[in-house]
Amino acid sequence: MTRPSRLTLVLAGLIAAAAAMGILLGETVFTMAQMSQAFADPASGPGEVLWQVRAPRVATALMVGAALGLSGAVMQGLLRNPLADPGVLGVSASAAFAAAAAIVLGAAAVPGAVEISALIGAALAGGLLILFSARVRSPEALILFGVAVSSFAGAATALIFNLSPSPIATAEMMSWLLGSVQNRSWIDVAWVTPAVLVAGALAAAAAPGLRMLSLGEETARTSGLPMARLRILALLATALATGAAVAVAGVIGFVGLAAPHLVRSAVRGDPGRLLLPSALAGALMLVVADLLARMTPTDQELKLGVFTALVGAPLFALIAWRAAREWRL
Repeated sequence: MTRPSRLTLVLAGLIAAAAAMGILLGETVFTMAQMSQAFADPASGPGEVLWQVRAPRVATALMVGAALGLSGAVMQGLLRNPLADPGVLGVSASAAFAAAAAIVLGAAAVPGAVEISALIGAALAGGLLILFSARVRSPEALILFGVAVSSFAGAATALIFNLSPSPIATAEMMSWLLGSVQNRSWIDVAWVTPAVLVAGALAAAAAPGLRMLSLGEETARTSGLPMARLRILALLATALATGAAVAVAGVIGFVGLAAPHLVRSAVRGDPGRLLLPSALAGALMLVVADLLARMTPTDQELKLGVFTALVGAPLFALIAWRAAREWRL
């Protein structure tokens, strides 16, 4: 058995254990008799809490984390930059802007309207990136263009806050943008799961191109592979996975940045073999982070995006410091 396969099994086992803890543990503590009742009769009170409240929340965190981890691995391979994450090209910011616009326009009352708006925003950003990458192949130029898209979308979101006519809508936007999987249902799981699976297939199809790019742009151009098509597949995978994650859970940072770094050494830096372990690592990170966020003794439950930012910011600084040392060598 190869080392990545062993890593995949270990990550899958850890995810199963974390998911079980996420379902069994929570603010409401059940006795063994109540636990038995929940498993014997899912329609009972304890069963409703476990299978209709906690389980879909855990499943949503798992799929959102997988989407962000996969996006981070694709972005770092495509841009050949260890500090790249799903937000670096503006896809997250564009999805957040579209969702915020839907909320302030009152569309949140329509089931699925915010989610569809976020996916449309991510698709528009992805389309712009694909058009740009078709003309300019430099990863540095793509990063700069992505930063411009992200800055514009962020400014537009701030403008929506500024002009919002309702404090209730403003509070709802703020709550959503902070990122959370609280009160998610099986419908939300059904929203995000197909998008993650399709994004995974697109990323797997782009894997040979990501592997070739790690050898340098000149080598990639002379490899005979359809690099332009593979780049488009990578961007589509990132836009779809990130858009689905933002649509269901709001903006959650640093998972896409950190997840690939946690498993990179196990695959010896191969961008193609990094995709699945990164998705699994992202899923594990977000399931554990959500469990810690709701188990932290606070008057009001910590938003998941806030919690991951508090933990992820020091990690980002460490990665940047290590990258700077490597660049100086």
